[in-house]
Amino acid sequence: MSLFDDDFYSTRVSRRARASFLARKEAPFRRRRLRWTPAKLVVASSVAGAAAAVLLFGLFAGFDRGDHVVSAVAGVTKVGMNESGDPLEKTITAAAKVRPAVVSIINEQAVPAGAAGGGSGGSGAGGDDAGLQQAALGSGFIFEIVKGKAHILTNNHVIADAAAVKAVLSNGDTREAKIIGKDDITDLAVLEMDASGIDAVAKFGESDDLRAGQWVMAIGNPLGLSDSLSMGIVSKTKRIIPVSLSQDGNYDWEQEVIQIDASINQGNSGGPLIDLDGNVVGINSMKIADYGVEGVGFAIPSHQAQPIVDSLLKYGKVKRPYLGVYTMDLAQYLAQSAAADDSVGSSPGDGKSGGGDDDGGSAGGLEPGTGGEEGAPPGAGGDDGTITVPRSELKLPDGVKDGVVVLQAVGPAQEAGLQLNDIIVKLDNQPIASTLQLRKYLYGKKKIGDDIAVTYYRDGQKAAATFKLEEKTED
Repeated sequence: MSLFDDDFYSTRVSRRARASFLARKEAPFRRRRLRWTPAKLVVASSVAGAAAAVLLFGLFAGFDRGDHVVSAVAGVTKVGMNESGDPLEKTITAAAKVRPAVVSIINEQAVPAGAAGGGSGGSGAGGDDAGLQQAALGSGFIFEIVKGKAHILTNNHVIADAAAVKAVLSNGDTREAKIIGKDDITDLAVLEMDASGIDAVAKFGESDDLRAGQWVMAIGNPLGLSDSLSMGIVSKTKRIIPVSLSQDGNYDWEQEVIQIDASINQGNSGGPLIDLDGNVVGINSMKIADYGVEGVGFAIPSHQAQPIVDSLLKYGKVKRPYLGVYTMDLAQYLAQSAAADDSVGSSPGDGKSGGGDDDGGSAGGLEPGTGGEEGAPPGAGGDDGTITVPRSELKLPDGVKDGVVVLQAVGPAQEAGLQLNDIIVKLDNQPIASTLQLRKYLYGKKKIGDDIAVTYYRDGQKAAATFKLEEKTED
């Protein structure tokens, strides 16, 4: 019975009304039944059969991946299949691409007076040059051919002190080479020879794109074994190492290098370090030569070498600002003085100076990396090439322990009044504690023609001089 007599308010719903409502509610969500006609069945079976055939063919014959290579990082050596389908063939392909452009470099020097014979290497390297003998072997590579001349890049220490230079091609042909330009600081040199019959040229790659763990190969002339390959990985993409340009064991420069574990031996210097695309990413330069150390070699990055090469081709040298002082570190002077006080008859000059001018060097235990722009002042060296420090004592205020001692002033420094035994402690407002810091500031912050303020001590009194930096002229 209804709670209300009026049917309008009644809560009862008849079964017929309820069934009709539910049918209307569910109708929009009912799935329409697909009606298969004979034509539709034919089309569906055809598509399914074709898909099955493609799948079976791919499983048994292999899917075509194409010859395209995918690289995760732009500019990095690509890893993928080559034409032979073997990824290991990349090393062979890369080496074959560069090897014809790699040459052996022979450094010939004058036979010392009174020396017997003409040296072991004179005849083997073109011994018709009377009075010359083979003094050193190295490597290099042809990086361009211009107007019938092949330009070769190598290390400066490979051709140091050479009276004549020869290049031996991969086919054994020996040709005279001319030194176009060289740079002690970066240890790079450019040579030139006749390009007749030569068409192989090594291309520079992007050393900035190298990654730690990436495979690389060194090509060169180790121990006179020409056309030799060694392979390894990049251990460190950017390593800053101290070097001694004067080769006296005192660090007076720092150099950015690529550290690799590919074998680098005597004679490899100047040869190319290549990636697996056959591009030159570095110039093999030196290694740790200490006993028991293996797999620690260094190469000059290609992105640093290329501007130097351009300057050597254009000017025959790298133009840098010139201060005009031969120096040694004050800390070393004080150490030598203290040692001399303990030895009767010794002078503070006994030992090696670590001196140089305003440029810089290669590490003790590193092979090689020679040279300074000036080295020791004229007449200052003994028979062993060491610099003798003046016997006069330096007068310094208490607490002054860092700086560089002027052994000789020339050029702009001499004109500004600097002289023997002055102790330079600042360039502009930058404290200077060593020859290394002096060179880094001079070459990194200043240009030819810039003014520079030098703060120094003389006889215990602070003084200053301001003058203009010049370009060094040839001696």
